Amino acid sequence: MSVIIILLIASISIAAIFLIAFLWNVKSGQYDDEMSPPIRMLFDNELNTNNKLP
Repeated sequence: MSVIIILLIASISIAAIFLIAFLWNVKSGQYDDEMSPPIRMLFDNELNTNNKLP
């Protein structure tokens, strides 16, 4: 029974660490780029064809 308690405490603490890291990244503006993904998707094929060797 004590192993279950230890695993429960460990899993809750790891989940809390990931939650804190996610909130820190959101607060620092890591996910604020809303323009690049649509533009990168449109020009992805052109970048791949230009990199081919003759």
